[in-house]
Amino acid sequence: MRSVAVVAHRDKVLGGGLPELRETLLANGISDPQWFEVSKSAKAPKCVRQAVELGADLVFVWGGDGMVQHCIDAAAGSSVTIAILPAGTANLLATNLDIPKDLARAVSIGLNGKRRSLDVGKINGERFAVMAGAGVDARIMGAVDSTAKRRFGRFAYLGSSARAMKSGRRHMKIKVDGRPWFDGTASCVLFGNVGTITGGLRIFPDAQPDDGVLEIGVVTAHRLRDWLRVLTRVVSSTAAKSPMVDMTQGRKFSVRLDRALPYELDGGARPKTRKLVVRVQPHAVFVCVPHDTTDDGSPLDAQSMRTDDAGGPRS
Repeated sequence: MRSVAVVAHRDKVLGGGLPELRETLLANGISDPQWFEVSKSAKAPKCVRQAVELGADLVFVWGGDGMVQHCIDAAAGSSVTIAILPAGTANLLATNLDIPKDLARAVSIGLNGKRRSLDVGKINGERFAVMAGAGVDARIMGAVDSTAKRRFGRFAYLGSSARAMKSGRRHMKIKVDGRPWFDGTASCVLFGNVGTITGGLRIFPDAQPDDGVLEIGVVTAHRLRDWLRVLTRVVSSTAAKSPMVDMTQGRKFSVRLDRALPYELDGGARPKTRKLVVRVQPHAVFVCVPHDTTDDGSPLDAQSMRTDDAGGPRS
């Protein structure tokens, strides 16, 4: 019998709530899991580390992308497996991994699904599983608080998006794997471990969360009409063909800004900085996924499914 822990953001809602989660676990033979509830996602890493110290090999994470990010940051490099219960607004990692916003099905995936080893990105010392960036995307995230997300869901981001797109550009010097790649003014720089964002829009068509590289994109759009042209390309999955978008992939990145900008990772805003240091950590964490799908909904194959018989992520 596996040792199960639950780390839950008590303000997030899924199905019948945490009481239903207890009942569902009990129905599956999990009668006394380690149980942690937090009021802020920033408090979750301590709970994950404690659960691992107490012998947990499976940690159910109840919350949104920020909660999942904090838990993965704490779990990376250990033998524990993360099972996502998508109780947030966007649930981007769950969406990319085909984990449904259905409590019973998500619990079943955690208990009976495949264990898939995923890469993580690391930006300025903190890990992320979905995306990170500076500029417009960080301004969008930073302008929306938890109250607005609870009241309006994804629509809370509309107003902040329009304002952020008018915020101007900054000069950036970017190196990819030690070589100069971009030197100019841009509205944002974005790093992706997966490809799909809110609304099913695929920003990075080639992104795979277990290929050992991260995607990077720079957007030079300035005016609102420029952004509309870029977004039109995104909707049609041809963003890379836009004259206002540059994309490539790599393992290590450095970004120097002419002035401090806020940055974000997996939707969580971080303080302003003039320098970003980003790298990939291949196969850093195990996550439970459905048996028959990959992150983009296609059938699993031997290449997309990397597991370690010893029970730990590959170094």
